Amino acid sequence: MEIVTAGIPVRTEKPRRRLLRTIWKYKWLYALLLPALAWVIVFDYLPLYGITIAFMDYNVIQGFGASKWVGFAHFRELFASEMFLNAFRNTLLISLYKMISGFICPILLALSLNEIRTKWFKKTLQTAVYLPRFVSWVVYGGIITLLLSPETGVINKIVEWFGGKPVYLLVEPAYFRIILVVTDAMKEMGWAAIIYLAAIAGLNPEVYEAAVMDGATRFRRIIHITLPGISGTIIVIFILRVGYLMSAGLDQVLNLYNPMVFEVGDILDTYIYRVGIEQFSLSLAAAADVIKGIIGFVMVLIANQIAKRINDSGIF
Repeated sequence: MEIVTAGIPVRTEKPRRRLLRTIWKYKWLYALLLPALAWVIVFDYLPLYGITIAFMDYNVIQGFGASKWVGFAHFRELFASEMFLNAFRNTLLISLYKMISGFICPILLALSLNEIRTKWFKKTLQTAVYLPRFVSWVVYGGIITLLLSPETGVINKIVEWFGGKPVYLLVEPAYFRIILVVTDAMKEMGWAAIIYLAAIAGLNPEVYEAAVMDGATRFRRIIHITLPGISGTIIVIFILRVGYLMSAGLDQVLNLYNPMVFEVGDILDTYIYRVGIEQFSLSLAAAADVIKGIIGFVMVLIANQIAKRINDSGIF
């Protein structure tokens, strides 16, 4: 292909040949990408075919080919079920509370850690706050149950010390959602704060030095330099968290809830687990999961468009 520039023909590469040349130039980097690409295809894209279960009366013995197609019958059954609607409401409320706490707490923690000048204390505290991330909810839930126990729990000991009566908080519907939100924030905020600390570390230190010379306090430096500097990271993390709006935490709820708080603690994940595994109604569970996925996808699109309009930044 030739392009005439100032009367002189210049030969240019075809886009396909240019792409192949670039791939060959960075072939070893692309080779490193292949295992991750294979993992995404096998575990994220191939299972999408299972969505068809939601539109058929699926029978494990008959398989996909012989199972009867029923269209949207399972979706109509879900929206006519009070148990599903209750789980849907609980999921929205709990996820919304978690999204707010899980979005704000890591930012505040990262800003606080960044202001610590004693290195050994900063490293020790940072390790202590993100260590719970590596503890399973089976162990972590057991610890929470012991702490909130009416007989041996620290919380109730403090209540008794002030003259109150011990209360088993995990069986009180009024407190259960609060416990879910607080314990989730305690477990995850340290790990999430690492991303913001990395973003803060990439800011130009000369800007801070100039602000100090101008007499800016620490609070003003945080408001006018740090937060605007990491705003892009904050928006991306927010959009990703919006995508998990319909996932309220299966592991956490399974290890903490009980029949006494079933009305306020049952979420879509536990509903799908109960219907799909215990009752073996795979089509109904798949239909509920499809609803989860569609709502999450739509919420990501909406959050991305809002972010692009506000700050001209998004994930796509």
